[in-house]
Amino acid sequence: MNKVLYFNTLFTIYAELLTKKEQNIFSLYYEENLSLSEIAENLKISRSAVYNTVKIVERKLENYEQKLRVSAKNELLKEVIEEPIKEKLKQEIQKILE
Repeated sequence: MNKVLYFNTLFTIYAELLTKKEQNIFSLYYEENLSLSEIAENLKISRSAVYNTVKIVERKLENYEQKLRVSAKNELLKEVIEEPIKEKLKQEIQKILE
């Protein structure tokens, strides 16, 4: 999995554990694909502050995933769904993933 997809996946899961400022900067960088300089200019902060926030959020997301393993569990459940199993069980697992 590439870095952008990996962090976007983790962000989708753990965004609510971040501050609003962290969420905003991370979203602008990873989801809106703005450069550090563009974000800094838009938010009227330094480029290094944006860079530091992005790195802090990356570490936080990786730490959350290491401890909680929500993304890893979702991937395992998705693999199980792909295997031939009873339809009712498959539907129940899909509900969990939603």
